[in-house]
Amino acid sequence: MTLLLVAVGATVGAPLRYYTDRAIQSRHDSVFPWGTLTVNVIGSLILGVLAGAASAGGVPQTVLTLVGVGFCGALTTYSTFSYETMRLTESGSRLYALLNILLSLTAGLGAAWLGLTIALALRG
Repeated sequence: MTLLLVAVGATVGAPLRYYTDRAIQSRHDSVFPWGTLTVNVIGSLILGVLAGAASAGGVPQTVLTLVGVGFCGALTTYSTFSYETMRLTESGSRLYALLNILLSLTAGLGAAWLGLTIALALRG
């Protein structure tokens, strides 16, 4: 059952990542990977909310598996973040590469913290 939940979540998360990335990137005339940054931050926020709700006992394990592991796991992408950062470095856009690292880490961790804080405040 666990594998099925992960697969169903990933079936939604992976195409959503691709289409969101393409839609956002097409609106920017820049080599900076705005689409990947966006999906990673959104996924971190969702996972933060789930983690906070789970710590209060308000989320069943099946939801954590479906949404947390399956959906968020497929929506977010560390490999693409790494590849795009290396590509920026190799093409001479070192400032964009550094900005990508700093923004991704700061915004991703900040979004996860915000999601956790929101969930804990709602359980209040």
